Amino acid sequence: MTDVLRRGRASLAFGFLVQGVAFALLVTRIPAIQDRYGVSDALLPAFLAAVPILAGVGSVTTERLVKRVPPSRLLRWSQPVVLLALLGVGAGERMVELGVALAAFGLAVGVLDASMNMLGVSLQRSYGRSIMLSFHAAYSLGGIVGASLAWVGAHWHLALWVSYLPVVLVLLPAVLVGSRWYVDDRGAASVPEDQAGEGGAVVFKWLLPLCLVMTVAYIGDSTVSNWSAKYLQDVLGSSEQMATVPFNVYMATTLLGRAIGDLGVRRFGAVAVVRGGALVAAGGFAVVAAAPGAWVGMLGFTLLGLGLCVLVPQTFAAAGRLFPGASDAAVARLNVFNYVGFLIGSPLVGALGDLWSYRGAMLVPMVLVLVTLVYARSFGAQPDRYGGGHERPRTADVGRGSNGL
Repeated sequence: MTDVLRRGRASLAFGFLVQGVAFALLVTRIPAIQDRYGVSDALLPAFLAAVPILAGVGSVTTERLVKRVPPSRLLRWSQPVVLLALLGVGAGERMVELGVALAAFGLAVGVLDASMNMLGVSLQRSYGRSIMLSFHAAYSLGGIVGASLAWVGAHWHLALWVSYLPVVLVLLPAVLVGSRWYVDDRGAASVPEDQAGEGGAVVFKWLLPLCLVMTVAYIGDSTVSNWSAKYLQDVLGSSEQMATVPFNVYMATTLLGRAIGDLGVRRFGAVAVVRGGALVAAGGFAVVAAAPGAWVGMLGFTLLGLGLCVLVPQTFAAAGRLFPGASDAAVARLNVFNYVGFLIGSPLVGALGDLWSYRGAMLVPMVLVLVTLVYARSFGAQPDRYGGGHERPRTADVGRGSNGL
């Protein structure tokens, strides 16, 4: 293993961590942002929905850009934009300024998420073993750090720009320096297009199972992030203080699961890990739905973190496996369904909770997560490009997870 790859892995992990910090600082201070700009409850969903929609546009744009610009360069310059846009959200005074800052944040996040995972997939290919989960573990750690910094700002009643400015001043130069060691893998670009799997309907046909899993994973994730506190307080009768705990527990178990997940993939294979994660996550939703009290509900959210955490990183890794000569395009297209799941999850649970019950609403993401079991084989096999589209398992992938990368 060369020093170049080691430095590339460390610098990319730091990039994931920084993105986790930035995103957590934004989403955990939404009430403060709403108060600063006077955004009404009716208008707030439009602002929140605009960010993932524009991020999807950024991800699609990245697919076009990487044909001429290396992902490392896109990541290097999109991450500072995300940090500066975050500062803009905290420093603005008028609603139009908020709109501009959130638009810049959303577009840059789309480019950043896509290019970051492109580099992760290519590094895993170079390493020859599963390391993708470790990058997403760094993101989870960043989310915990960002949420903690947001709590400090809220506890001390600091203005948003006062909370954000020190973070940006520290992280902005750090990511610019760290980006010097990003590693691109452009060798796959020489694969002919018909063998790379790059092209319209054929790619979508092969990629569709992974797109569905990505959507389901983020429906589950957004359910926890948006509804866990309300569910614990309103349905399970917890105190307001305790209602803030499930998300922190979820993030901590997500970090734990991703920190050890690569070892599981190397030993048992990607298919087994994805199936196990789906079953644990479905069990978590079942426990939450049936919980007689707050502590049992907390157990359910713990299981959710351990189960859902493996799905997204392995979905990106599987896309790189399916399209070794067009992994950048596959990752960019797959990344769009990250935002589709985010947009669907919270409104879906809220609508079902109002029309039916919140306990019943928790059963819907449970069923959707179980759909992952149907498509688990896609995580350890590739389409037979020359045999009519049937799946042809690859021994290395099935037996050793991501060893083929």
